[in-house]
Amino acid sequence: MGNLKLNTVGFYDFIFFCIYAIFVCYFLIKNKGRQMKNIIVTGGAGFIGSNLAMYLQEKAEDTNIIVVDDFRQASFKALEGFRGDIIASNVAEKEWLLTFKNKKVSAIFHLASITDTTVLDERKMMFDNVEGFRNILELAVEKGSDVVYASSAAVYGSQDLPMKEEDGGKPNNIYGFSKWVMENLAKTYSGKIKVAGLRYFNVFGPNEYYKGNAASMIYQLACQMIEGKRPRIFTAGEQRRDFVYVKDVVSATFSALFAKSGTVVNIGSGKSTSFNEVIDAINKALGSSLKPSYFDNPYDFYQDFTEADLSKAKKEIAYEPAFTTAEGIKDYITKYLIEVKR
Repeated sequence: MGNLKLNTVGFYDFIFFCIYAIFVCYFLIKNKGRQMKNIIVTGGAGFIGSNLAMYLQEKAEDTNIIVVDDFRQASFKALEGFRGDIIASNVAEKEWLLTFKNKKVSAIFHLASITDTTVLDERKMMFDNVEGFRNILELAVEKGSDVVYASSAAVYGSQDLPMKEEDGGKPNNIYGFSKWVMENLAKTYSGKIKVAGLRYFNVFGPNEYYKGNAASMIYQLACQMIEGKRPRIFTAGEQRRDFVYVKDVVSATFSALFAKSGTVVNIGSGKSTSFNEVIDAINKALGSSLKPSYFDNPYDFYQDFTEADLSKAKKEIAYEPAFTTAEGIKDYITKYLIEVKR
């Protein structure tokens, strides 16, 4: 009986080994020839880029995320938990391109640019934004990669109606002009690669803390109010902007990769919100009742109104924002900002 018990135990060990061997063989056959896909995120240590890089890390299987960023308006803190590679370089330069000489690149998300609309050095703005994009497009042609890039609502300039894509080309400043030229440049690559441009409206949310003065108005006002200070806004607070939460922007940016063809679409909340209404939403999120302190607007190129018409975005990349501006403000303040300020 002792030998029978020993033989029975040996039999089950043998069965377990066979099942394990079959599983290993199946896994090896299934993954034979599979290689990690390389996806580039330029500006990936910045505000929107860091949110996108972390989103891709969680959503895109068998993918190596490679961030290219010169860390001028960024911080390593925005990439806490990031498991990919980082190239510290300005995309307008050429040296970083050598890193990909013998690598395949599945897709490029191009978010790197000077985003401070108050920068007046026209040569610097045009060189960094346009020549950087030219490098991206040439690399994409060489690798056969799809490209999604950040344009801006700044291409619309001053308008007082919901903005449709065909209304672009009237920028108020060099930043908007550089984005318009990028869109024109992208068109010249039609038929070579698929290029999708996203006209981001006023984006706010986690990880913009490292942009300094270029961070969103919502961030600036919330910081003042968390400290118990009266929020300072332009007289008389009736300017209206389309403020869109970064979580919606990241989702839209990823979705644009699957557009059927090259395109340019608006990415916003689809509704304008006045500066006074923003303060009301922040007060509600904080449980405070601070009144605004008004001052005159010093900028003659300022957009007093923006609102995205989302018809084309809904049709071409199935974009539907999940957050209203007020909902985004509440999520941002209660889950992120209060903790950061502590």
